Amino acid sequence: MTRDEALAIVREFVHNENLIRHMLAVEAAMRFYAEKYGEDADLWGLAGLLHDFDWEIHPNMETHPQEGAPILRERGVPEEIVRAVLSHADHTGVPRLSRMEKALAACDEVTGMITAVALVRPSRSLLDLEVASVKKKWKDRAFAAGANREEIEKMTAEFGVELWEHVGNVIQAMRRIAPQLGLVGHPVQGS
Repeated sequence: MTRDEALAIVREFVHNENLIRHMLAVEAAMRFYAEKYGEDADLWGLAGLLHDFDWEIHPNMETHPQEGAPILRERGVPEEIVRAVLSHADHTGVPRLSRMEKALAACDEVTGMITAVALVRPSRSLLDLEVASVKKKWKDRAFAAGANREEIEKMTAEFGVELWEHVGNVIQAMRRIAPQLGLVGHPVQGS
């Protein structure tokens, strides 16, 4: 399966641009880690790109991503990717066994937290975002309340990367595609 084919699936089922940006961010993080660990960056990237493709048609935990899996199979998505998509959420009961599966779970939620922090900065940019800014906002439970910090911590530990190192890695990965994420922002005078 090519990236263009996977992106066509995403565009067919997802109309919310913010959700598409989330999947692009997870794809970038997955590619980063695949490169770091000498894995197949295309395969890992496809898992990140497709992981939430069915959220708009199955917007609850009873159906997402389990009811999306047959659609992926019908479209010829490799079973290794389908399994990673199924394992990215605990409620499916599909255990995360491979490094790719653990990476997907670890990269999913943290991209949302990073995006939220970037958007409240004066520059509205990933390009000048540092781990310290995320760490500061992390402590404020009212900020990005939908970002489940305990889940992020658990998934990151399961992946075997220290939390703040992971945040730094994902920031780096997301910077690579900042224009696609709408997070280039603008320079702040006097900084």
